[in-house]
Amino acid sequence: MFLRLAQQHQQVVQDLVMSLQALSIVLERRGYSTSCYTCGDQIKSASFMVSLGEKHLIRFLVSDYGITWIEIWDDRELMKLEGAEAINQLQELSEIAKYPQQKIDFVKYPQQISFLK
Repeated sequence: MFLRLAQQHQQVVQDLVMSLQALSIVLERRGYSTSCYTCGDQIKSASFMVSLGEKHLIRFLVSDYGITWIEIWDDRELMKLEGAEAINQLQELSEIAKYPQQKIDFVKYPQQISFLK
């Protein structure tokens, strides 16, 4: 049973890495600055970053060790999510690729980040 679960997890990671690569290409075509780096040829991990505007950055990390979503505003970490919550946020980000005319605000800034000053 555990070997099957490990294989399923590895498949999820590979699917996420390939999806991140595709999302990076689409967002780049939509005018966003993105990067997506993978380690090795076996597609076991990736680091994905996208700039949603001045001072607003999203970083998504996926590997066998975990899945992490980090939202950064003005070089400060606003939000860090892991696992399923991180993937849910990634789904919100993919809406930009599906509906380019629609801008999505992950954090309603600057009102909500006034406590950081």
